[in-house]
Amino acid sequence: MTKPDDSTLTAADLRIIEKRARDILNRASAWDRFPTPIEDILKVARLKVAPHSLFDPNQIIAYLQEKATSAGRAIKGWIKSAISKVWGVYDADAYVIHIDEKVLPVKQTFLKLHETGHHELPTHRKIYRLFQDCEKTLAPETADQFEREANNFARFALFQGDTFARLAADCPFGIKTPITLSKKFGASVYASAREYARTNNRACVVYALEKLELVNGTGAQAEVRRIEPSPAFIKQFGRPVDTIITLDHALGPVLPVYSKVKGPLSLSIDDLNGTAHECLAESFKTPYNVFILLYPVRDLTASTIIMPVGLKTA
Repeated sequence: MTKPDDSTLTAADLRIIEKRARDILNRASAWDRFPTPIEDILKVARLKVAPHSLFDPNQIIAYLQEKATSAGRAIKGWIKSAISKVWGVYDADAYVIHIDEKVLPVKQTFLKLHETGHHELPTHRKIYRLFQDCEKTLAPETADQFEREANNFARFALFQGDTFARLAADCPFGIKTPITLSKKFGASVYASAREYARTNNRACVVYALEKLELVNGTGAQAEVRRIEPSPAFIKQFGRPVDTIITLDHALGPVLPVYSKVKGPLSLSIDDLNGTAHECLAESFKTPYNVFILLYPVRDLTASTIIMPVGLKTA
């Protein structure tokens, strides 16, 4: 199912977070250095990554017990949180970040910046002595304000403000651009595809899907993990609310069932006024997700197009 929002902030809150992220990029002299120099950012923040993995179940429980006891907190709450898959821990007392070494390097990069966000945002450090970022708190279903703030700090720092958007604007429009830029910035394809859509000046939307599933009788399908529309797309077409893409869906023909990439293919969607628009859709498949980029090509009248199963918008 589509994950709830994980990054939306008010304009005022976003300005505060981006100011902090811009400051650390300045201190680290990180602008226009590629990939984004994470180690230099950690250095100026005076943060260290723990040299030994904490993420053995016995070690993490012992660690959380010790922290809970020293802070006079109930151990039960810490242990309950430790049961879920923990990816990162920020220890504010020791200025240390613990990162699960088993996650992909590009995800470790984002986690380091996310934890740095907790460290660099005064309110976070003041209220909490220990941050635990586990599957529950990092996943999009948690709309916690602090997590969204840390996510935006990490996003701004990783993509160096509007540097990603400026470089993307100079590249051919298409799904290959965020893939190429992900390598340049040291980011995941997932984060880069989202950034590509959310900062794009033209109307476009990226669907981030879970892994394709082969289903008897229906062929293939994929659950929607995230839909990231550009501001221009929302204004013209609304915000898509699809939860699953099957072969019968309007985007079904572009699902890369037997290949890594597919498209661009032509299809049609209605805007908020009911006017049909010819669009192109293209896809890219990783071992973990499927990404579909959809964008209008030119206006068409509703009478000249046969509509496939439509996209759901709200």
